[in-house]
Amino acid sequence: MDGENRVIDRLHHTDSWRLFRILAEFVDGFEVLSNIEVPLVSVFGSARFGPGHPAYALGERLGRALATAGYGVVTGGGPGVMEAVNKGAAEAGGVSVGLNIVLPHEQKPNPYQTHSLQFRYFFVRKVMFVRYAVGFVVLPGGFGTLDELSEVLVLLQTGKVHPFPLFAMDSDYWRGLLDWINGSLAAQGAISAGDPELLRLVDEPEEVIAALAAEARG
Repeated sequence: MDGENRVIDRLHHTDSWRLFRILAEFVDGFEVLSNIEVPLVSVFGSARFGPGHPAYALGERLGRALATAGYGVVTGGGPGVMEAVNKGAAEAGGVSVGLNIVLPHEQKPNPYQTHSLQFRYFFVRKVMFVRYAVGFVVLPGGFGTLDELSEVLVLLQTGKVHPFPLFAMDSDYWRGLLDWINGSLAAQGAISAGDPELLRLVDEPEEVIAALAAEARG
């Protein structure tokens, strides 16, 4: 028992210091993102879909189109689709933010970031993705993309964030998920009838930009 108590005491001690690291990450994120003067769109997608994959090409087109329309992009800062979105925005002369995460198998930040932040804690990083966003786009991805998608859906459903449009881009990739949400969750009453409408299926960057513009007009 004495050994267990020593371990608990050590954890409590390190937790106290961890609070300062968490606070520092919040401060850094708020200071950088709050000073960006263009509206920001957070974009998610797989780190595994590199150049030559259709999702990479789609991400590049999206980043370029958003930057040209006057929006900045915010991604996880990594390779794959995240890199593609940052690349498209940066090469169009736009704001290209990367919220990089420290992982056991270290993520290498992509080179297309005009603003780069690094986080140890996923939950702090998630706050930054949401706090300054006027829209969200999920491109084809895996568990990480699904995690962000489900978190944003819950925040919108519960009214914990200001309402903003949420897009799933590449309808062929995401339609099965939407069919399941409608045919299982909504059909059995696990969510409200209107909740599936929180997620919009789109295929082209221009659809995202048009919807964002309409949202801004009210």
